[in-house]
Amino acid sequence: MAEELTPAIPDESEEPIKQRKNGLYPGVSDELAENMKSGWADTELRDLEPIPQAAETAARRAALSARFPGERLVIPAGNLKTRSNDTEYAFRASVEYAYLTGNQTEDGVLVLEPTDEGHEATIYLLPRSDRENGEFWLDGQGELWVGRRHSLTEAEKLYGIPASDVRELAGALREATGPVRVVRGYDAGIEAALTDKVTAERDEELRVFLSEARLVKDEFEVGELQKAVDSTVRGFEDVVKVLDKAEATSERYIEGTFFLRARVEGNDVGYGTIAAAGPHACTLHWVRNDGAVRSGELLLLDAGVETHTYYTADVTRTLPINGRFSDLQRKIYDAVYEAQEAGIAAVKPGAKYRDFHDAAQRVLAEKLVEWGLVEGPVERVLELGLQRRWTLHGTGHMLGMDVHDCAAARVETYVDGTLEPGMCLTVEPGLYFQADDLTVPEEYRGIGVRIEDDILVTEDGNRNLSAALPRRSDEVEAWMASVKG
Repeated sequence: MAEELTPAIPDESEEPIKQRKNGLYPGVSDELAENMKSGWADTELRDLEPIPQAAETAARRAALSARFPGERLVIPAGNLKTRSNDTEYAFRASVEYAYLTGNQTEDGVLVLEPTDEGHEATIYLLPRSDRENGEFWLDGQGELWVGRRHSLTEAEKLYGIPASDVRELAGALREATGPVRVVRGYDAGIEAALTDKVTAERDEELRVFLSEARLVKDEFEVGELQKAVDSTVRGFEDVVKVLDKAEATSERYIEGTFFLRARVEGNDVGYGTIAAAGPHACTLHWVRNDGAVRSGELLLLDAGVETHTYYTADVTRTLPINGRFSDLQRKIYDAVYEAQEAGIAAVKPGAKYRDFHDAAQRVLAEKLVEWGLVEGPVERVLELGLQRRWTLHGTGHMLGMDVHDCAAARVETYVDGTLEPGMCLTVEPGLYFQADDLTVPEEYRGIGVRIEDDILVTEDGNRNLSAALPRRSDEVEAWMASVKG
């Protein structure tokens, strides 16, 4: 990795570089500084088309405007975060900002200014790097180091929003009057400029509204989710093809294989891949992925590709590493499959959100009683939640730009709410018999099974977006054999 020539140029300074270089920019001569100012081609992009979701983001801003008339609304993208010394984590804009603009660049801020007709939106961004003062090559975030960014004029064409220089925003917000709300937790500088103008309660209302707005997906979002799922299906196929190599190395080979698909076809993985082989499958969020992959054991792979627009899939399959389930593995797997079938069947418009969870848990409780692992009757088990020793988690969650989407929504609109067409959620029951669980027979210990699919609520029921990936145990075996060739 190339080392920067000099410290970054202070943002607030407009002094010519040759007046500042004394001691601050060692090794930069007047001649070099002058040379770097000129001789650069005009790279302005003049034939840009709006981003594909421009109509949708405009409609989302209109809904936000209608909800908070007469108030200034401030939605930041966030800033880069240091990973170590002078390197940063890969940037991912705040979901609220990306949802309303389609833009994904650091330091961006969307501001909705109240007007008599509603609101006027402005997107505040960093402009092109300044060549006159040397910022483009001397600043560690200058374009020579990190790549070209869009000009403000280009941004206006892409996002359909007037664009201004974000470096002027904090000062303008300090001088602003009237009610203001800000989405907190992303940009400390913007929040500091609004310290005396906002309250936590009012800001939380803004965050909750934007979370609940994402409960029902529009047509663009459904298309992006299907893209994410389709890439994820191909990622699972990639993994099956290299299971023999994973056996020779570790779970990291599986993680890396899926990551390649995510980066080639999408933006990233939507969350840390869970590549849990053998007893690691009993750890719900096993992301260390440093364990052995052994023939005869199961691999629980929970992974999702994130599209370039931030929509993520979330799919889980539990696969026999050698291609064939043992009798006990099949019994446990088939129980989870039956529970998932019951859960998916309960996903439909007008149903309570909790219905699919209750349906799946009932099936699992019945199996546990049938196998003699817990004392019945089933109603008693469910009333006391005794099945949860082995089922552990909820049966699903909303899905979208966050893998656990709409998390700030109120209980009454989400967990206690009613399903509507356009909602997308996961259905993912599981059974997990910990390696040290002395309450179950020894042969059960260390077996963990989860099956997860991404389900869209439709006008007349539901659609399994991930149906292309086999689920039934015999179909899984046949699919694995065909993929391996």
